[in-house]
Amino acid sequence: MICPNCKFVDSRVVDSRSTSDGKSIRRRRECLKCRFRFTTYECVETLPLLVIKKDGSRQKFDREKLLAMLLRACGKQPLALDVLRGIVSNVETQILNRFTQEVESSLIAELVMKELQKKDVIAYIRFASVYYAFSTIDEFITELKRLQ
Repeated sequence: MICPNCKFVDSRVVDSRSTSDGKSIRRRRECLKCRFRFTTYECVETLPLLVIKKDGSRQKFDREKLLAMLLRACGKQPLALDVLRGIVSNVETQILNRFTQEVESSLIAELVMKELQKKDVIAYIRFASVYYAFSTIDEFITELKRLQ
């Protein structure tokens, strides 16, 4: 780090702490030449995660959009908002752990359904009915039987 006081190019770290949001690290540094102390912040540089839609178009992954879809699917089901946010976080983490910058929307839907199935079967069925676009009652019943 370059000292903001004397412009010397070397310093030592005196103290390191995580910020309150946990997304960066606050470091107290001391210039090795003039002993001036200053603070720097480090954060991870992240590239945007892109979602490949069914039509081939791409758009930035949006946690809030996914949460809104879950809220719609859960309707009047007794799932707390924190549980739904947890599902969104779990899905996002699973996607990011694949070390890819692009993900197909179908994979996101599959991950969401896997999480919903553990939490609330009715919410899962509602989400699946939109995703799979059931056109007949037989398709719907087949999915219900698979769950049993």
